[in-house]
Amino acid sequence: MSEYQYYEFVALDQALTAKQQGELRAVSSRGRITSSGFVNDYQWGDLKADPAKWMERYFDAHLYLANWGTRRIMLRFPKAVLAPETAEAFCVGDSAGCWATRTHVILDLRSEDEDGDEEWWDEEGRLAAIVPARAELAGGDRRLLYLAWLLCVQNRELDDDAPEPPVPAGLATLSGPLRALADFLRLDPDLLEAAAAGSLPLAEKKPSAAELRRWVAGLPVVAKDEMLVRVLRGDAGLLRSELLRRFHGVTEEPRAGEVRTAGDLLAAAEERWAARQRQKREREAAERLRREEAAAAAREQRLDALARNPVRTWDQVDKLIATKRPKDYDAAVTLLLDLQALAVREGEIFEFAEQMTRLRERHARKPSLIDRFDRARLD
Repeated sequence: MSEYQYYEFVALDQALTAKQQGELRAVSSRGRITSSGFVNDYQWGDLKADPAKWMERYFDAHLYLANWGTRRIMLRFPKAVLAPETAEAFCVGDSAGCWATRTHVILDLRSEDEDGDEEWWDEEGRLAAIVPARAELAGGDRRLLYLAWLLCVQNRELDDDAPEPPVPAGLATLSGPLRALADFLRLDPDLLEAAAAGSLPLAEKKPSAAELRRWVAGLPVVAKDEMLVRVLRGDAGLLRSELLRRFHGVTEEPRAGEVRTAGDLLAAAEERWAARQRQKREREAAERLRREEAAAAAREQRLDALARNPVRTWDQVDKLIATKRPKDYDAAVTLLLDLQALAVREGEIFEFAEQMTRLRERHARKPSLIDRFDRARLD
């Protein structure tokens, strides 16, 4: 399998300047560079830059994958919408880390699969499907952060007694972008389902126009002016999410029952997996039984038809053998097996054995036919 790597970066909050695009071009002569992003793939060689540094300087989202099994997502947030200490409470391992710059917090999520990744050719569009989750987190939805923590649990990067952080509502009904993120990071569905058992239903938070109007009217003039300046400067990519977060007054998620541990979740996921395997085996056994019963019923119908004129079937066997063609030998054996089953059912097995003896004697010089009789146990 040849080597393949895919890099995609997106600038969301502020477009890249001509100077910045030139800096990127100096690193990659064949990369697809626009004011909103950078895309390149490599079958030989590698990106001659540190993606983390590019995230600090240029971009708000990054997706990387390699066909040896590595997948990586990085998302950058202004500190005004994601405090470093909040990110640190959830990003606690090698699979999910974070760091802060002077102005931003960057999440770094990784997934590894030693068996490699055969889906690398479907890379384009993945980041676009995930990026809206950034605005959801900026608006106060902490499910993305919880998925990052759960990824660390899945990869056994926490002690079994490590306490679960506050569980956000709506884990059982992930949004499309969050589902795309979970799939990209290979998050175990059983583990996610176990975690969702402790998550409250997602409450609808759709304020009316009148509510929004009253809230905006109550904002300080200085705050409104700052918002307008941000819009005019073109750096208001997350402004809507930030304002909705302030409108809803996002606070710590309520606990839905007692605090669980990483070990509790892993055990619950294992139980769900085992239960699903039992159900699968039961379904397969039921399907096998159904097929066997259907086959038995069909065979009884065939035997009933044979019973009306078995002599004609013996004549068919002779005609098939006379062709000396392998496929006709096989057809003859099939008919003989039905005649044998009919003999057993009717209590005439000795008569069948006598006829088989005579048949073997007549065709003793046909080794391939006799071999078929032997393998089918036609005696």
